[in-house]
Amino acid sequence: MRDLERMGREAKAAAAVLGRLGTEEKDLGLEMAAQSLLEGAKEIQKANEEDMAAARKKGMKPGLLDRLMLNEERIRSMAEGLRQVAKLDDPIGEFISMKPRPNGLLIGQKRVPLGVVGMIYEARPNVTADAFGLCFKTGNAVILKGGSDALKSNMAMVTCLGRGLERAGIPKTAVQLLESTDRESTKAFMTMDQYLDVLIPRGGAGLIRTVVENSTVPVIETGTGNCHVFVDASADHAMALAIIENAKTQRVGVCNACESLVVHKDAAREFLPKLKKVLCRHHVEVRADQRARQIVPEFGAATEEDWGMEYLDYILSVKIVDSLEEAICHINTYNTGHSEAIVTSDYANAQRFLDEVDAAAVYVNASTRFTDGFEFGFGAEIGISTQKLHARGPMGLLALTSTKYVIYGDGQVRK
Repeated sequence: MRDLERMGREAKAAAAVLGRLGTEEKDLGLEMAAQSLLEGAKEIQKANEEDMAAARKKGMKPGLLDRLMLNEERIRSMAEGLRQVAKLDDPIGEFISMKPRPNGLLIGQKRVPLGVVGMIYEARPNVTADAFGLCFKTGNAVILKGGSDALKSNMAMVTCLGRGLERAGIPKTAVQLLESTDRESTKAFMTMDQYLDVLIPRGGAGLIRTVVENSTVPVIETGTGNCHVFVDASADHAMALAIIENAKTQRVGVCNACESLVVHKDAAREFLPKLKKVLCRHHVEVRADQRARQIVPEFGAATEEDWGMEYLDYILSVKIVDSLEEAICHINTYNTGHSEAIVTSDYANAQRFLDEVDAAAVYVNASTRFTDGFEFGFGAEIGISTQKLHARGPMGLLALTSTKYVIYGDGQVRK
């Protein structure tokens, strides 16, 4: 636990330095960090290959292996993400308001860093670069606790990021990695309220629940993704098939992939056989209700558990409903508050779906795969929040800021 204490003190000291940096200095740090990632690409890939070999030996699912894997293209993408963050407007120091009071006081609200951010996440090493970039741009130091399956990849990346910061004259302790993978260290990390200002878990339901239940540090809860696509009676079938194929199969191991399909009864008989052909090309297993299986007998039988499942695999649940109302009710009952989509040609149905579905991102005629900080124009994201306090949806720069009130007076005293 001595290492955690040291890391906490160093992060606090680094946060104080970052809080004094101007935008140009932070942008230079991001540029140097991006360049260092590119220069260290072979070092990072070598470490990642060791992680991948160990994960295959353990029998990790293909979708999760894809999340773990780093190649040249993905390392370039991470570096580009840092450069995109550098190009974004710096929110720190922005005055949200400034109003005079009758007594002559000027009272305003100003954006400031959170301080030290703790991040706990699973075997997805691109999060390392994204979390660093967003925290750094907003003047926050970050302590990272990645999954054991990606430990060597994360160690190599944090080493490269630190080199870049030092090249820019900034303390490399602005980004640190907790390398211990035992439960005691993780538990201690979640109780570092003396040093951490906020803790962000990013991963599966079990990880998030553990952090929420055990942390003494304020938590911004990111969510799992049981994302639905609803094919309305008026849906264009070619559009619906393309959206479902993309949302389900482009990357199955991500939280914005489609896991559940809801189909209006008036579209089902013609649509489901077409869907079967598309999904067969990708070897997707379908678990369907009885009505859907009467149309396509090859579909497997769904259980109650399937309606709420985040598979992160080539599996899709399918349910037929009688109305838009039933579709919305089903989605709101089983979703995780992440991303939901309707495919429809009916404007009124689209608007009702947008208004009544309870999720962080709601789509009309588009894939749920767009719920992503980069796609939303944030440069990157530190997670996708499914809670309703502080931040909701992809969390970019603003989600990593707090505010302080600043008051200007000329001698006023309260009577």
